[in-house]
Amino acid sequence: MSLFLGPMRHHIPGKKELTESVPLMELQPKKEVYIPLVAGANTDFEIFVQEGDAVKVGTKLACTKAGFCVPIYSSVSGTYKGIVKRMHNSLRPQNHMVIECDGKQEKIQAFKPLDYKSASREECVEFVKNAGIVGLGGAGFPAYVKYSKPEGIDCVLINAVECEPYITADYRTVMEDCSSLITGCKIMKKMANTDKVYICIKKSHPDLIEKVQSELHDAQGIEVKPVPDVYPMGWERVLVREVLHKEYNALPAEAGAIVGNASTAIAIAHAFEDGDAIYEKCLTVSGEGVKKPTNVKVCVGMPVSEIIEACGGYTSENVRLIAGGPMMGKTIVNDMFVVDRAMNAITVLPDKPVDAIACLRCGRCSDHCPSGLQPVRISQALKANDVDEMAKRGASSCIECGLCTYICPSKIDVTENVRKAKRIVAMKKKK
Repeated sequence: MSLFLGPMRHHIPGKKELTESVPLMELQPKKEVYIPLVAGANTDFEIFVQEGDAVKVGTKLACTKAGFCVPIYSSVSGTYKGIVKRMHNSLRPQNHMVIECDGKQEKIQAFKPLDYKSASREECVEFVKNAGIVGLGGAGFPAYVKYSKPEGIDCVLINAVECEPYITADYRTVMEDCSSLITGCKIMKKMANTDKVYICIKKSHPDLIEKVQSELHDAQGIEVKPVPDVYPMGWERVLVREVLHKEYNALPAEAGAIVGNASTAIAIAHAFEDGDAIYEKCLTVSGEGVKKPTNVKVCVGMPVSEIIEACGGYTSENVRLIAGGPMMGKTIVNDMFVVDRAMNAITVLPDKPVDAIACLRCGRCSDHCPSGLQPVRISQALKANDVDEMAKRGASSCIECGLCTYICPSKIDVTENVRKAKRIVAMKKKK
């Protein structure tokens, strides 16, 4: 960490007005869905259906063989056609289960609901595990793992910040299903064995703050925490720093906190109350490169090409298609990838060339880095191929938030330099 720290954050024009007041559009796939066999870095799954089997919404399709338990459920009714390799938003070809849709969307209960009030803490955690609930803020980490060992946990922070530009999916989801958010918070409070839950919402969304507060009449220990409209306030380290005024080394648990996404809390509520797995996703389709920006509710595994078509198509032939937001999302060369459970946005921007100039040594990247790093020093070490210096300067601690590139007056892609250094350091550790 840098010795002299700057603001470590920055206000970025949100451009939320493109989608936050637009009615949610529900879409159905045309012919097939392609459900990714991916759970974080785990791609080793046991398949529970045979080619030609009829499936319904909620049919259990597969589960990880090793590592963290992550079951996957069908998002449509139809016929299972086998496995194909397709491009995934991780930028790698991955196995996908192909289901030919029958258009009926016949649904079964994925699992038996559970009364969280009468269930024990351990039973609630086990239920979340078997329900296949993963973090819906973008990471897709299995939700139950955070609650496995609640010793030392003082509070749960619910991340409803949505600090990336353009993205309003959580905002729309919470506005339309606020009661489920509160139920999810109660369940997470019980699993964490704590009596405090803070729902963190940006001060620039007073309507959402008012909406959530109106649902808190009988929710003891749950309160709204307004936070500044700065980036990356949605990163758990910055959120813990802002709300609890604490720092930690590796995990928020060291600061006595568990951080969970607002949409994850809602998914947990639906699992407990209705026996529903995650088979739908609300995501933002926005940016100046798409004709009709909006929030959409789609089946997991729906091709992005069909979603873009429903949003009016592209504004020009030269666009930059991003899986996620413009700061931390990944640019993908075409729209043949599909929506997975963790995806929260598709951002489409005009593909404009950027003319970089030499580094001015202004230090703004260091001042604004939320991890307290010195990105320009890491970039220098990369150019010199000095792996030890890259490691010493903390390249591995970079979260690739993109703020150093955004803030750079020379228009240098600083984030990409640090990302390369991070990979080099990781490769050396493996050796």
